[in-house]
Amino acid sequence: MLNFLRKLIKPKYPTLNKIEISAANILDNYRHLKTLQPTAAIFPVLKANAYGHGLKEMCQILNATDAPLVVVDSFPEAQIAYRYFQAKVLILGEMPLKAYRHCQFKRTEFTVYNAGTLKYLARFGKRAKVHLFFNSGMNREGLKDLPAFLAANKKYLAKVDVVGFCSHLASAEEDSPLNETQLDNFSEALETLRAAGFFPKWVHLGNSAALFKLDDQLLTAYRPGLALYGYNPFSDESGRGDGLKPALEVFSHIVSLQDLSAGESVSYNAIYHAPEATRIAVIPFGYFEGLDRRLSNRANFLVQTEREEFFSPIAGQVCMNLTCLDIGLRPAAVGDLVKIISAQPEDQNSLVNLSALMGTIPYEVLVKLQGNIRREII
Repeated sequence: MLNFLRKLIKPKYPTLNKIEISAANILDNYRHLKTLQPTAAIFPVLKANAYGHGLKEMCQILNATDAPLVVVDSFPEAQIAYRYFQAKVLILGEMPLKAYRHCQFKRTEFTVYNAGTLKYLARFGKRAKVHLFFNSGMNREGLKDLPAFLAANKKYLAKVDVVGFCSHLASAEEDSPLNETQLDNFSEALETLRAAGFFPKWVHLGNSAALFKLDDQLLTAYRPGLALYGYNPFSDESGRGDGLKPALEVFSHIVSLQDLSAGESVSYNAIYHAPEATRIAVIPFGYFEGLDRRLSNRANFLVQTEREEFFSPIAGQVCMNLTCLDIGLRPAAVGDLVKIISAQPEDQNSLVNLSALMGTIPYEVLVKLQGNIRREII
């Protein structure tokens, strides 16, 4: 009866755009990453709407794993994780101090980058579980002079529960000397922390790339983001990062068909002219939905009709909520499916290939997928 009432109050109306998330691929990726670091915990990074995959949906999928916590950026994301994830939440980002009081302290751990945050959290006593963030060399944020910080904040550190010590590698996906420098700095800082009487359970600085490369028994956890979603964090051909399965596919539907004569243009600024008589299929997916304008006149999407499927190029400028495809003289109908992003790495419209066309990284393409597009767990 309750589910029936929910459907009446909030019906699941049909949508023209949809993102499908493969639960099986996410779980396979998680298990694969676990085999690479069997003695360490995996902290799935779900910030930025789970890299476009949907924070709610990823929490639901990850309930089937042994992840002790998920990583989010802020309190608004934590609220979603509280509701849909069964274990704990690590807030990685910095927040306005008064935001901390609204968190569920029994289920939340906090990253501390400065004395001000530590002092504020100290008022909550041992309920405040903190991960001290050390600036190991990326020089973006964190505690750079750890001995001075420890000496100046003894009374506040005594009031909280220091459960973690962490940092972030600046060039983990490259064979950079900076990696060794950061590892050395981090190890030395950890010894300083232990000498001061703090023995955190969670020691972590490894992201997706580092998870494949590091072999350091000091680390008790890793924070994979991109690899969890099935994408290789390395751009080389070394084979590192193999074994991952992309989990996301993006779909739209044809909403309009327009016939063009040879020489006619389509979309803004007339940057595309039909070389011969052709047909334009329009989909309701533009740069607001997350389709970058850099793909104008460049990318190809898969049109799936009742009789066949074929790749068609974007014709003209990507618009705010619409994109035009030149489908030639192939038969298609309003309502036919168009696959914008494929989970198959070799496809023209795979995330990696689209990112390369744009001259950017997969992260940017993923996080720009509009949050109001329906996500469905497959």
